[in-house]
Amino acid sequence: MQVSGRVLLIEDEANIAEAIRFILGRDGYEVVWSPDGEGLAGLIAAGRPDLVILDLMLPGRSGLDILADLKRDAATAAIPVLMLSAKGQGRDREAAVAAGAQVFMTKPFANAEIRDQVRALIAGGAVA
Repeated sequence: MQVSGRVLLIEDEANIAEAIRFILGRDGYEVVWSPDGEGLAGLIAAGRPDLVILDLMLPGRSGLDILADLKRDAATAAIPVLMLSAKGQGRDREAAVAAGAQVFMTKPFANAEIRDQVRALIAGGAVA
């Protein structure tokens, strides 16, 4: 199967990460997983992703902090980001979008929803 794109997944819940890897892997995406975003520069340097899926609440460091690092660096600022959160409160969504996330999704999510958002973001847009 030809690779459809490269996704960097930063998610601390292994079961969610495995589900996303399975869903996107069936679609031909290469998914690189990090449970906490440690060594972010190295993860990016190992192969620039076409998309970052980033959990809002991570151990040790906020997903918003990681997002700020991505957007501050000229080499990664243009990479689209899909932010995930179990909370889904309005202020979390607003903070993520204000920080540069293209899409904010709450957990749990439908398989088709995440797949469709990933396809759209890698193609240069987002599903409304």
